[in-house]
Amino acid sequence: MINACRDFLDLAETHSRKWHRALQYEREQRVRLEETIEQLAKQHNSLERACRGAPGLTSNTTGVLNTPKGNVPAIKGEASDEDEETEYFDAMEDAPAFITVTADPKQHRRSGSNLSSASGGHPDDWHLEDNAFHSSPESNHESKRKELIPKKRRRTRIPDKPNYSLNLWSIMKNCIGKELSKIPMPVNFNEPLSMLQRLTEDLEYHELLDKAVKCESSIEQMCFIAAFSVSSYSTTVHRTAKPFNPLLGETFELDRLDDLGFRSICEQVSHHPPAAAHYVHSKNGWKLWQEITIASKFRGKYLSIMPLGDIHLEFHSSGNHYVWRKVTSTVHNIIVGKLWIDQSGDIEIINYKTKDKCQLKFSPYSYFSRDIARKVTGVVTDANGKAHYVLSGTWDEKMECAKIVQSSHGNSCAEGKQKTVYQTLPPKLLWKKYPLPENAENMYFFSEFALTLNESDESVAPTDSRNRPDQRLMENGKWDEANVEKQRLEEKQRAVRRRREAEAVEALEEGNDYEGYQPLWFERKVDPYTGELICNYKGGYWECKERQDWSCCPDIF
Repeated sequence: MINACRDFLDLAETHSRKWHRALQYEREQRVRLEETIEQLAKQHNSLERACRGAPGLTSNTTGVLNTPKGNVPAIKGEASDEDEETEYFDAMEDAPAFITVTADPKQHRRSGSNLSSASGGHPDDWHLEDNAFHSSPESNHESKRKELIPKKRRRTRIPDKPNYSLNLWSIMKNCIGKELSKIPMPVNFNEPLSMLQRLTEDLEYHELLDKAVKCESSIEQMCFIAAFSVSSYSTTVHRTAKPFNPLLGETFELDRLDDLGFRSICEQVSHHPPAAAHYVHSKNGWKLWQEITIASKFRGKYLSIMPLGDIHLEFHSSGNHYVWRKVTSTVHNIIVGKLWIDQSGDIEIINYKTKDKCQLKFSPYSYFSRDIARKVTGVVTDANGKAHYVLSGTWDEKMECAKIVQSSHGNSCAEGKQKTVYQTLPPKLLWKKYPLPENAENMYFFSEFALTLNESDESVAPTDSRNRPDQRLMENGKWDEANVEKQRLEEKQRAVRRRREAEAVEALEEGNDYEGYQPLWFERKVDPYTGELICNYKGGYWECKERQDWSCCPDIF
């Protein structure tokens, strides 16, 4: 009886401590919520004061968020590994660092002396200097379709997605805290595209870069680059399925030189960590290259996907060289509820030739915000830090830019920071998302461009993602056969990796040098701009395709 009482006492004390911690946690959450509401009220009041105090403002006032320079995360750096038991809640929005108001163009034409030097001249120049803004993205796209007759007819649909039931928890409960790329996942979580194809899908709005080539002003060109960097997220709003992890040595080409003016080649250059190299050449005067490593963590309630690596874009005529990085993608409601995806973080685009910069902020979704969802805002500045354009929009719909004609400092807000008030001309549309094709909800929400990516092509390399058997079976609705084939491919890849490791050990014992895996179409070089090792395209792929000589390609499928 004494022992039983002692055990009961220990158990009661343990539960008492547990409930005490739970109570303390709820108290802290209540205090945090009260502070959030209080700060929101302060922001609302300070915004009203700034509107009343700013000179020459009209009633058409729009609050825009921006991250101060000091808060932008460093370009280099790894994804942090958070504590597994950390709970994440909707982040509170930062206080607006600047405010934009739409000015009356007629008023500013009459009083040109009041213009800020940041505007770069008279507001009349808005229509002269920025002639590239006249044609909207969609009208440009339609005119291209009419003028250019493609040599090959592209497919416009794929087989409908089967309705398979799946017990999520039975699969995911053993995945918490692990690297996503090391978890054997059934194709039920996938979409019939590989990560290499998803990387190529970023080029859907390539015409923004074709427009940027025609810009004489590097500041104006930066606006199009910013819109292009945002446009790559437009299809992700419905695309919560996971792309296939490419096998080591897997490639994907997209030769649209005749109809779209560019050709692209991707290769999986590393498996752990997974890394893909990408090179694009356009006959319209630009080239793009990148090496992206995907870091991902599953935390039970959500999945964070952190792309690491720089994206480089260079224009041949001007020599302008732009570099930026992607933001973090978060998939919510993994276990319970409807899956939804959010993009959050900051993008800093730098023109290494002129030192112009663009700071873009992807605002995370917040229950406490009255702002529109998926909001993106930013400012384009020159080498001296003078602001020229304000960017605003959403990453799933459109982006606009407004030219700054006057800037002034408003009243200090409750937090003690002084906000800048930008007086701008009416905004102009930079980019707008194309509508999804009919029946898209049954075709994994693919866009018209995405539907063409996995189209069969006998002329591509044998390592191309189009030739991957498990992905093809899944696209055709044969998911059970696809799962069996996926396991076979992964085991084949593991066997090759074990053989390489054994060869390395043998070479070490014999005192010989062992050269590890080397990519076939890319080679590692130090990037002159960032100082980091990056895989650059070394050439040869399109020449091999022209000869149809694929003898150098490994047998990975």
